[in-house]
Amino acid sequence: MKWVTRSHVHVDRVACPWLITRFIDSEAEFLFVPKSQIEKIVKDTGAIPFDAPGVELGHHEGRCSFEAIISKYELKDAGLLRLAQIIHAADVSDDLDTDAIARGLEAIATGFSIRYPDDQENLSIQFEVYDALYAWCRLDMATH
Repeated sequence: MKWVTRSHVHVDRVACPWLITRFIDSEAEFLFVPKSQIEKIVKDTGAIPFDAPGVELGHHEGRCSFEAIISKYELKDAGLLRLAQIIHAADVSDDLDTDAIARGLEAIATGFSIRYPDDQENLSIQFEVYDALYAWCRLDMATH
């Protein structure tokens, strides 16, 4: 399945493809386009839009796109839910200090964006960060 979002990936637009690939669609193909092109790409390709204004899998009711995807696909894994707290805090500027790990993740995302401006390359490299963070979240939840 094709998925589409805004170009110039950052926290939520890296976390969502990671989540989709790992838990929903292992064969996912991601398209990164200017915000103004998302609707056209959806019509032309049938891609599922995420983390864009006005789409189902976007920011709604104070939730980030990662949380919207978890909700829609009814993912219940405790480690994922813990990761969602971190992603939310790192992605929603007003909530940055609601999780101790969020500022670090935001800094890492910014650094990767500077080092790897190509969205596909950025994703492929950052997935390791999210794999490691998810492993930590699972451990954190198992010990609390």
